[in-house]
Amino acid sequence: MASSRKSKSADLTAVVAAALRPRISQGANLLLGLSGGIDSLVLLDLLVRLAPEMRFSLQVLHVNHGISPNAGNWAAFCMERCRELGVPFSTETVDIGPYRALGIEGAARQARFEAFARMPTDFIVLAQHRDDQVETVLLNLARGAGVRGLSGMPVSRSVNDSGATLLRPLLGASRQSIEAYARERGLQWVVDESNANLMLRRNFIRERIVPDFESVFPAFRDSVVLGAANLAEAGVLLDQLADLDLAVAVRADALHVRTLGELGEARSRNALRRWCELRGAPWPGSPRLTEVLRQARVARDDAVMAVSCREWTFRRYRGLLYLDRQPGLAGADFSEPWNAEPAVPLMALGGVLRCKPELGRGLSAARLRLQRASLQLRLRRGGERLRVGAARPHRSLKNLFQESGIPPWRRDRVPLIYCGGELVCVPGLGESSDWQAGEGEPGVIASWEPFR
Repeated sequence: MASSRKSKSADLTAVVAAALRPRISQGANLLLGLSGGIDSLVLLDLLVRLAPEMRFSLQVLHVNHGISPNAGNWAAFCMERCRELGVPFSTETVDIGPYRALGIEGAARQARFEAFARMPTDFIVLAQHRDDQVETVLLNLARGAGVRGLSGMPVSRSVNDSGATLLRPLLGASRQSIEAYARERGLQWVVDESNANLMLRRNFIRERIVPDFESVFPAFRDSVVLGAANLAEAGVLLDQLADLDLAVAVRADALHVRTLGELGEARSRNALRRWCELRGAPWPGSPRLTEVLRQARVARDDAVMAVSCREWTFRRYRGLLYLDRQPGLAGADFSEPWNAEPAVPLMALGGVLRCKPELGRGLSAARLRLQRASLQLRLRRGGERLRVGAARPHRSLKNLFQESGIPPWRRDRVPLIYCGGELVCVPGLGESSDWQAGEGEPGVIASWEPFR
């Protein structure tokens, strides 16, 4: 019996090691999401044992959702366990209120994930396992999901904006094997009382749906996982097709509406889905995608088209389809000091102001240094004019924006560079002739990049 128990422990260790080895290198930083439940406690134990051999560093984050009256006790339990193991521990309390529209489970998941994404790390490690995968696929089926949703959760994927990779090294392990490991290792864990609430859909699927299916189809869980893997493979092919279509349809950061329309309904929706994913936007459902494509095709260039999907909005301008994250709140009196830094994130404007040194082009670096104390960023208020060449007349910003093809809704969010009351540069459009770097003189080119 002892050797049998050891083999179960060794098997689970091998599952996790096999998931990690191809994906992490020596010196990698891993952040484990630790709830205090059996799954994440087992994964913590496994990672602590594997760290010396695989030479990665490990830290832990516990997210307190503030939902359960026991939440504080769970945080204390996790902190004590990490102290015993010598693992760096931190906790964050989140507000799920802004995500209530997703339901309590979805809201907690979204707030938790955003907390993970804010932490500096190479890998975010979560403890979902094979049975979680089965439940996820069935939940997505009930929602009418497509190929991606029915593929379930991937073992790894990149996390937009943070630069980290999400890892699920237990995804090939069953709940039964995790429980056996915990018993063998004598681990203690907390139990979330909400797991017994059958009003929560995932719990209902776990306790009612899956057992009923297994009574008729004993290999039901394995079959669901296999089906999800097959659909994941089909999803890869759909992504490859979309990438080919986008290579033809993309114009800078927009899509050519006519080219998109020539693909036909199914391929254009597939390309649009992939474009959303590449830009870090949530996937709209098929009805919303169909509506976006319909409006994009029939809208006149001078018509207002705006289809929102959470914090993102689709718009059309001059035959191109744009997808922009809704900007932060900034009034017309917006004003910030500016020191010609390489990159300045401006959350209130929804973008990053970048500066690149270049010889003989852009703003004079010497003059910027001389006038540093007087440099400011402001927003357009109307009536601004700029002369971008000594032999050229002053032009209105409206005309310059139109000639450059900058969509109207983006113009009021472009930070203008001022020195006192003088407009000296419109990032991405040009500099005042009086401020331009001379031939052979160090210069600075300013550009504006909306968040994507």
